[in-house]
Amino acid sequence: MTKGSISKNLILFAIPLFLGQLLQQLYNVVDSVVVGNVLGKEALAAVSTTGSLIFLMVGFINGLFMGSSVIIGKRYGAGDEKGVSIAAHTGITFSILMGLVLTVFGYFFTPVLLGWMGTPEDVMPNSIMYFKIYFLGGLGNVLYSACCGVFQAMGDSKRPLYYLMVSTVLNTVLDLLFVRDLGFGIAGAALATVIAQFVSALLAFIKLTQVQGPHRINIRKLRMDPETIKKELMIGFPTGIQNSVIAIGNVVVQSNINAFGSAAMAGCGSYFKLEGFVFLPITCMSMALTTFVSQNVGAKELARVKKGAVIGSVISVSCAEFIGLMVFLFAPVFLRMFSSEPDVLLIGATQARTESLFFCLLALNHCLAGIYRGAGKTTVPMVVMLSSWCLLRITYITIIVRIIPVVNVIFWAYPLTWSVSAIIFIIYYFKGNWLTKVFENNT
Repeated sequence: MTKGSISKNLILFAIPLFLGQLLQQLYNVVDSVVVGNVLGKEALAAVSTTGSLIFLMVGFINGLFMGSSVIIGKRYGAGDEKGVSIAAHTGITFSILMGLVLTVFGYFFTPVLLGWMGTPEDVMPNSIMYFKIYFLGGLGNVLYSACCGVFQAMGDSKRPLYYLMVSTVLNTVLDLLFVRDLGFGIAGAALATVIAQFVSALLAFIKLTQVQGPHRINIRKLRMDPETIKKELMIGFPTGIQNSVIAIGNVVVQSNINAFGSAAMAGCGSYFKLEGFVFLPITCMSMALTTFVSQNVGAKELARVKKGAVIGSVISVSCAEFIGLMVFLFAPVFLRMFSSEPDVLLIGATQARTESLFFCLLALNHCLAGIYRGAGKTTVPMVVMLSSWCLLRITYITIIVRIIPVVNVIFWAYPLTWSVSAIIFIIYYFKGNWLTKVFENNT
């Protein structure tokens, strides 16, 4: 990442990330496809309504590990092999502890959280069952993300892809076996996900204990270095908070969607699954930029960081808008794989066509946020997204839905808040000498 063609480095790093994220989305979508087609609209609504809560809890913990990735990337770029080893062991140890916390909290607080969301009574039993079983795999989920963070910080985006391939195939096979063939119902879909998560986590962790390099994990050395965990949390905590506040905003959105009934829940849930595919090039280039910037900050390559920021943003924005156009034109076709019921398709297609042409703004937001994170300025995206993606979004929905009580009003919350945050990010990027100060502080 610190030498050679910038565009080539970013694209080659992002391609395995893209394929891995594609598999991750397929991994997530399989539950919805199998449940929606085998068990029906109410079961699909139950799976869909858990998504925002899962992101709320998992997103915070995974955000914390951003600090570990940035520290590893900077130390690797600076040639500090001992520092890389300490940061990797600290991050993995912390992930194991947080995975256990997530498992316990998610399992026991499920009914309370779903109640706060106003989940309808006809959906509640299935939602509780799916959510509780899903969080039994919390340790696997978090450990896999932490291991992937280590690989990616070192510039290796291929190995996580290989393990995810195995996990995705396993999840698909088990979904069909448990739900369709054995009749386990929605519990079978959740159980398939848990098993697949643990498989991918174990594969990634075992490889880290065997790989040659400063990031190799020695089980006997798994402990948290006080100074390193402090630095990792200082960088990662704002990202975790950012993920949480976005998720809180999404929970509020989901609660308002729930008020329009199971058809709206299933339709919007289907669109959000489709949207996950759209986000792939956006999130992958953002992740590539974070690694690129962190390594080049460590190597003290200021000009390379500036050039890479422009190149990565242009690639991501262009790709996102092209995909947005395809979604706008063919939304009903794409959504039909989740459900063929007319009311579900109508709501899902309406949301898709409201938001899709604004995907360029979403891409720009994520790229700039990725640049700031790579530079260690994680507080910036946290504050911007707290104010726009959470507070503004919640305020808009709370007020406007009561004035105009139609579900379409909710859909416009996304383009509105993407526009506001993009403007703030751009102003901050070009105002002042924040990047120069980052390099001065890194010397």
